[in-house]
Amino acid sequence: MGELWEGMRQAVWLVVTLDPDLVEISLRSLRVTLSALLIASMIALPLAAVLTVQRFRFRRLTVATLNALMGLPPVVVGLIVYIILSRGGPLGVLGLLFTPWAMVIAQVVIIVPLIASVAHQSLRELWSEYHDLLISLSTTKRQRIAALLWDGRRALLTAALAGFGRAIGEVGAIMIVGGNIEHVTRVLTTAIVLETGKGDFALALALGFILIAMAIVINFAIHNLSRTETEGRW
Repeated sequence: MGELWEGMRQAVWLVVTLDPDLVEISLRSLRVTLSALLIASMIALPLAAVLTVQRFRFRRLTVATLNALMGLPPVVVGLIVYIILSRGGPLGVLGLLFTPWAMVIAQVVIIVPLIASVAHQSLRELWSEYHDLLISLSTTKRQRIAALLWDGRRALLTAALAGFGRAIGEVGAIMIVGGNIEHVTRVLTTAIVLETGKGDFALALALGFILIAMAIVINFAIHNLSRTETEGRW
């Protein structure tokens, strides 16, 4: 028990004094995750809007596939991305394996289905309210999509934040494609695994505190946005 309290005391000290390693790892985690979130949102949000407005043959199948991919095991994603980016893979010539960009790619694959599915559910409700109005105004499909994306921006931001929360806590896929290389691809989750294995509980706990703080901030933001959206509708 004494070791636990001592580890927590040292962890708090590392956070308060802004330990250089702690700051470096935290900033790298944010950089990788925010890059993945930006790319994933540019793919997922328009896709969700198209699936809401557009009617085509395999639409239901596409939506069902997106919902199913929300539960895709991250380790499997990491393995697939590893094979694609490896020296003998289709994109091996790019030399992206064991770089931050490999981690970004893995996170994008993981969170695109989540963001698209959550956004689609929100846009469907909005579309049911706007459908008759937009049809009566003879708007084009592009205008309808733009209107949904703009008026549903709070709900879409909530979907994006959910994707961020999923990505920032990812470890399996990141470990596989990033390699947990010091000063290169080591992020919060992989560093926690490494430091715990080494017995450096102070740094592991400090990293854990940062990760928990990020999770709390994200969940608070989602809750606040959801409440604001509900009040706005009423």
